Amino acid sequence: MADPDDSELDAFWDIAREHAGLAGVPVYTGANPMRSLRPPAWAFGATPEQADDLLALVLGGTKTATSSAHADYVSAGEELPAPGMLGIVLDGAGHPRALVVTTEVRVVAFDHVDAGHARDEGEGDRTLEHWRAVHERFFTEHAAGGFQPDMPVVLERFRLLHPSA
Repeated sequence: MADPDDSELDAFWDIAREHAGLAGVPVYTGANPMRSLRPPAWAFGATPEQADDLLALVLGGTKTATSSAHADYVSAGEELPAPGMLGIVLDGAGHPRALVVTTEVRVVAFDHVDAGHARDEGEGDRTLEHWRAVHERFFTEHAAGGFQPDMPVVLERFRLLHPSA
């Protein structure tokens, strides 16, 4: 996937934070870090096609959750997402398209992911069976350390704050 352009990200962030009501009014609230700190930008999936397909589900309101291999965070030295964290979601070409906020994070074994989470990921027929088949294949191909049925998976719920045309 293409790297996002900083000026395009800054322009998106300027609009998104205003539309989402995150900028505040400095006269009344004092300095607000939301005015200067741009959230991280990332794309769903591992290919431009996956990024576009999954983004379409977010923009359509079907996808309100995602999952990732815990090992990926460990190998990259990254913190796990936490409720309240903002993210700019990119399309497959690296353009910012949505602002989301994390609302819930759980870490569970792959084989303990529940049907409700699978449904909220919004993919395929939205069943747990579909989720398991697709994610086993994805983690086998892309997760640090590959796939194991008891591997820790980070389950994240989010809310769309601002879509972009």
